Amino acid sequence: MLENVPDKSPRPSNFSPRPDSPWSIFRGLCCRACARRVTGPGFVACVLAAALWVAMLSGCSHLRPRPAAESVYVTTKQTYLRDRVAAVSNRTAAVENGQRLEVLEHGRRFYRVQTEKGEQGWIRDDLVATQQVFDAFAALGKEHQGDPAVASAVVRDDVNLHLRPGRATEVFYRLAEGDKVQLLERATLPKPVTAGAAALKSVVPGNASKLEGALGTEAAAPPIAMEDWWLARDARGRTGWLLSHYVEVDAPDSLTRYAEGQHFVGAYVLTTVHDDGVDQDNKDIPIYLTVLGPYTAGLAYDFDQVRVFTWNLKMHRYETAFRDKNIEGYLPVSVRMERDPYGKSATAETPLPTFSYKVLAADAGAVVPDPVTGMATPGRTIEKTYRLEGNLVRRVAAPGSKDEPEAHLVAEVKKTAKGKKR
Repeated sequence: MLENVPDKSPRPSNFSPRPDSPWSIFRGLCCRACARRVTGPGFVACVLAAALWVAMLSGCSHLRPRPAAESVYVTTKQTYLRDRVAAVSNRTAAVENGQRLEVLEHGRRFYRVQTEKGEQGWIRDDLVATQQVFDAFAALGKEHQGDPAVASAVVRDDVNLHLRPGRATEVFYRLAEGDKVQLLERATLPKPVTAGAAALKSVVPGNASKLEGALGTEAAAPPIAMEDWWLARDARGRTGWLLSHYVEVDAPDSLTRYAEGQHFVGAYVLTTVHDDGVDQDNKDIPIYLTVLGPYTAGLAYDFDQVRVFTWNLKMHRYETAFRDKNIEGYLPVSVRMERDPYGKSATAETPLPTFSYKVLAADAGAVVPDPVTGMATPGRTIEKTYRLEGNLVRRVAAPGSKDEPEAHLVAEVKKTAKGKKR
């Protein structure tokens, strides 16, 4: 009988195929044929059919699920794919920032990829971002797509956008020199210590006792160097963090001469005046509200001075119409056309350029940036509102209201009246 024929196929004593393996399926089909006592040509046909079915199941690629395609994205401005990983190779295709590439093969520090045009080649893994990084940047842009801009700026050099503040964080998009961006948020973090500075610091403690003995006092620790970061969004909606010294607030050269050693944190057009006497094609001159701050990174406030520049039609130049300084101001600044709700004159009923900004209250306490995110969140702030009426800037406040005490960077001395009549 067929069922008494011993199985002499060589296999280990502990051989136990998986139930879903081709061998198990083949053996099951053969056992069914034996159970029905199929003999002769019928048995042979059954075994051949079972073998053919198992071969098709295990060999046909369309019967198995195809793995999802892996993608990477170019992070450098422009680079080339190479035909092989070697010191000498040929260029196969040019790729640029943001371009998607399909991964065909993984190598040591290299990917073999294919472009959407079918071009193939090798690229270094440090020149591309993974799908996870791409998705994280997309989520960052979606999160801040509705955020109002606190200032407009121009990129001073080619620069990478980072996923988070910090030089070691992931990068993806790359902006070119001259690109215009909108600034959304500011963060401040400690500046990374270079290898040379770290080596010098390691040498100083050994001579600290001699230094203290010579000075007769303990040597003070040097302050921690800080650097500022801006969350920026370009015209295409690409969003990311960049170092503050790579951007410059978009202000005309005719204003920068009045900066007096500070830099513009924001410049906002309140209105325009027409002057036929200026030597330029556009005769409509913008009137600016500006906020300024020192060239110092790591400050707990955004600006310490507010200035309004109006235009002198006779002299054809800018003049300062309003200044508020020695303050701890915070972005954003609000600019709009509005009536004066507390005024009683005809001018008060006319919508005119109005702006508001916030300063730190005297009782708010010191503001310390978060050591992880770099964000500086002030305590209680005071909102100050003004209107531009011609060339005059007037405070908008309820009748009888008193100014609340504000925080000042330098203690202010109250002026005493001289020659006051008794």
